[in-house]
Amino acid sequence: MTRYGMCIDLNTCIGCNACTMACKAEHATPSGIFWAKVLEKEVGKFPAARRIFLPVLCNHCENPICKEVCPTGATYKREDGIVLIDYDLCIGCRSCMEACPYGPRAFYESNGAYYPQGQTPYEKAKQDFPEGIVMKCNFCVDRVDQGLQPACVQTCPTECRVFGDLDDPESKVSRLVAEKKARPLLAEKGLEPSVFYIGG
Repeated sequence: MTRYGMCIDLNTCIGCNACTMACKAEHATPSGIFWAKVLEKEVGKFPAARRIFLPVLCNHCENPICKEVCPTGATYKREDGIVLIDYDLCIGCRSCMEACPYGPRAFYESNGAYYPQGQTPYEKAKQDFPEGIVMKCNFCVDRVDQGLQPACVQTCPTECRVFGDLDDPESKVSRLVAEKKARPLLAEKGLEPSVFYIGG
């Protein structure tokens, strides 16, 4: 059975935020809301100081705690492992945000337009988010269902992101996880994330 996941090579991530902008462009997420971000930190001391980058997104866990705590069943997991939110069922209680240790979810209160005049034609065409709900990365599920890669993967200039079927040992993502000893974040939480990292 297919189980989608992602492997991110921190050795080749340059912190350009192309993934962040690709996600915004694909989903027209409201102002101030990011489904994909790149965290930055400076390490070391002069003259050996450097910046390290950590791209983060929903981990689409095998055992999603967000699904367990959701009182309405708005958060659910597809058979292929992609964790989604049904906006019609979400009541904006934010239990999922509190429970998730990865912090990828955002609460959309209202008026997410980028300009005071209101939404641009692009926003009007793409945004269909009711107010007072929680939202997050959905692995570009509409693209995946068409056989395409998530927008962040397709856009990454260094190709540090690889997406595919974790249950297929011959897939590129599975081989990378195995050969490069990629690890998920906070594995000790027991949620079995589907996003793995090389290096760092």
